[in-house]
This record gives sequence, structure tokens and C-alpha cells, in this order.
Amino acid sequence: MTGYNELKGAGQILVVEDDPVQRRLLKNAIERHGHVVHQAENGRIGLEMVKRDSGLFNVIVLDLMMPEMTGLEFLDALHEFGTQIPVIVQTGQGGIETVVQAMRAGAFDFVVKPVSPERIATSIANAMKLDQREVRARAGRRSRSGSVGFDDIVSASPAMIRVIDLAQRAAQSNIPVVLEGESGVGKELVARAIQSGGERSNKPFVTVNCGAIPHNLVESILFGHEKGAFTGATERHIGKFMEADGGTIFLDEIGDLPLEVQVKLLRAVQQGEIETVGARTAHKVNVRLISATNKDLIEEVKNGHFREDLYYRLNVFPITIPALRKRKEDIPHLVRVFTDRFSSEQKNGRRMTVNSGALALLTAYDWPGNIRQLENAIFRAVVLAEGPELTEADFPQIAAQLPEYEVVDHLALVADNTGLDPDEGYGEDFRTSPPAEVHHRLSEVSENAIASVNPSGDVRKLADVEEELIRFALKFYRGQMSQVARKLGIGRSTLYRKLKDYGIDPDNPQKDAA
Repeated sequence: MTGYNELKGAGQILVVEDDPVQRRLLKNAIERHGHVVHQAENGRIGLEMVKRDSGLFNVIVLDLMMPEMTGLEFLDALHEFGTQIPVIVQTGQGGIETVVQAMRAGAFDFVVKPVSPERIATSIANAMKLDQREVRARAGRRSRSGSVGFDDIVSASPAMIRVIDLAQRAAQSNIPVVLEGESGVGKELVARAIQSGGERSNKPFVTVNCGAIPHNLVESILFGHEKGAFTGATERHIGKFMEADGGTIFLDEIGDLPLEVQVKLLRAVQQGEIETVGARTAHKVNVRLISATNKDLIEEVKNGHFREDLYYRLNVFPITIPALRKRKEDIPHLVRVFTDRFSSEQKNGRRMTVNSGALALLTAYDWPGNIRQLENAIFRAVVLAEGPELTEADFPQIAAQLPEYEVVDHLALVADNTGLDPDEGYGEDFRTSPPAEVHHRLSEVSENAIASVNPSGDVRKLADVEEELIRFALKFYRGQMSQVARKLGIGRSTLYRKLKDYGIDPDNPQKDAA
């Protein structure tokens, strides 16, 4: 239970800021809107406050540039702790790269110093809408995540169809599998599908994030320990391998395992037995091992960070899962799945739609955080949306990262990259083919195709082709000079000079200038 008072709209806000002046200014601005403010002068103190009472805080306002523990380190630690408190990060004028990293790490929003009271109040109000609903929704997704099949994985693109084919083959045996790919591409989902598609489908599936475990505890968590094995070991712990006995253990970020633990893992893979910390004898285990990494393991071997013998034991059946930017055909389908799920959870079963402009925007973006980032973006848009339809305006953080973006330039891409049936998806507002205006403009392209040869069969002069292309671009983009110059890849001054050279009237490009 949090300290959020739904009737009054007041919440418990934790401000993590090392500058006492900034802390005081934030405190005054936030309290002016009726919230209760708790303060921490650095990241470590803030983290201790969260760990001490994680249910107390509705929102965290976090400075990114702090000594001892940076804002990014705080976000990583918060993620490892497992809390879902929305975090608003603040930075100076020149810290946009750090902000991008923070958003990838799961921050809800960002503000730039000096932040106005109205801006921070709006951001907090939006974050608080996510508070308990986000926790409940993610808890529900975790409870369902144990039974994932191959049909649950979106695979419209050839690249993902290939991944599913390999994973289905892997499911038919018990050989070790390594899933390679960037963070957020869905490695755990594929691992669960492999488990569900094999003979161990009704057995335990145990996940271990190797990168989130302190190095001094990795061995104990993986292999267990006996009572009294070390200071603080007040009782026996069986470990993850024993917990997964008979089933599957999924070692995420296996490239982060310490070398001394890799030796014991090698024994588990080779001989099917583990050494519990403090035990005098080894224990036999029967587990199917699936590993995942966002690192190049062979490079880790070359650099001495990963054992070569373990690498060859694990890398029997590698599967590379492509980044979302390399399989954009999947984006419209993922948008449909996430929008359906979240609108069902958050809008009392009322199904929301996504208009074609929003879908084009989401398809144009490269998603450095991959599916996880897309999922979070859709969730937040659904929760904060007031109407029944998601539009471009519901994704301001995505639009802000595409300053050169034009909706009309990407609608055709969306049409090419999706086979969605409007009747089974989003209805009229979710267009899987370009609207009439775009169809008309695309027809202009075919009707005005620029010839490469002249009537006599010779290649045309470059100047003639250039003049015709400029005339067509002016007509196609309706005389918008900045857009014409940008699409032609030249500066506006160059464009104006060429208009003068060729005698082109920009208001009537098919007619020569006077």
C-alpha cells in the first residue's frame, strides 16, 4: 500500500538531489501541489530509503549528475531491487545523452534544470497515474509468463520466422542453447517458448539474471550453501540449480559471470553435478540449460573474461535474435498486441485504437531499447490517454527524438510492413494501407517517373534530369522549400540557386520563371 491519497491527488514524492538549493526549490514546488516530499542527499541514501519502505513512495525525482552514485547507477540498482516506482530524471542543459540512457533504463519522464513548478507538477501527476496500476499490471503479466508458447511470439518478419524455426528445433532436444541479442529483444520469451515446446514443459523454469547478482553472492545463489558455510549463512539454501532440477534454468547475461563461478558452471554442464558452498560432496542435477547474452562471447573469450572451454560447452546451439530496428515488419503487430492487452487491463476492457499517424511514428523510430522500450511506451500511452484512440500526440518522447520526421513519408512504409487485417485489428482508424491522400501522391510518383534516356535513345544530360527532379519535388511537397531541400539532400541556399539557374518558379514549378 502506498501513501497515495486518491481522493486528494496527493502523493509521497522522494527527491534524490545532491544540491541543497535544488532540493529546497523542488521541495517547495512539489509541496505547493499538496504532495508530501521526502529528501535524500545522494543516491545511496535514496536507495536505502526505497529498500526500507518500497511501498511508501509514488514517484521519485532523480538528479542524474551526482557524486558517489550517479542517477544511472541509481536506476540500475532500483531495477535490480525490483521496484516499479515511476522515476522522473532531471538534468542540465547539456545532458541529453545521459537522459536518453536514463529513458532506456526505464525512467518515466525527464525535466531540464531549472524546471518550472508547472512542468514538474504535470510530470508528477502523469507518473502517479501509473503508480499502482503499473505494479498490478506487471504482476499480472509475470503470473502469466510461465506458460509461453511459440504462438505467443510475434514473428511477421523473415528474421523472426527464422528465429522461431531454430527455437522449435532446439525445443526437441536437451542441448544447451545460447540466445544472443541486444537487451530487450525478447530473449527470455524465446527461452520460455523453448521450455514449453519440449519434454520439460511441465517442469520448473528458473530464471537467473547473472548481471544483477553481487559477485560475492553469485556462487551461493546458483549452487546453494550449507548452514554456517560463511558469515550470515544462518540456514541452508538449495540454490537455483537445485530449484530447477528436472526442468530448465535460464541464465540471463551469462557473460557477466565471474571467472571463478564459470569453473563450477562448467562442471555442472559437463558432469551434471554441482558443488554447494560448504558441502563436502557434490549433488547430481538434471537441468536443461538456456543462456542469454547481449555481449559478443567470443570477444569476451579473447579478452580473458570468459572461459573458452565453457564457451564451447554452452554455444552448441546459438540463436541470434535481431534488434527491433532490423525487423520493423513486426512493429505494427506488436503495437496491436500491447494496445489490446493494456487497454483491456487499464480501461476496464474497453478496446483502444491506434491511428495511422501514430503507427507510422512508432514504425519510423529505431527503438534502441527494443521490444521492452516499445512495450513501456504503449503502456504509458494507454494509461495516460483520455480518448479511445492513440495518436502521435500520445508519444511525445518518441516524436522528440525524430526531429526530421514527417508522417506522410512513413505511411507507405507501414502499409508495406504489415499484413494486419483492419477488421480484426483496429478498425477504420488503424489503417494498414496509406490514406487516400497518400495513394494520390504515390500515384503522382508513377505518373511522373523521370526518364533516364531521351527519345533518341541516348542517356539524358545530368542537368536536364536534375531540373526535372527539382520541378517534381516542388510539386510533390507542395512548394515547402525546407522539405524539398531536405529530401533532395541539399541546402536551401543551394536549392534557391538552382531555381534561379533553371528558371523555375517555386509557386508554379511546371512553368518557367518570368
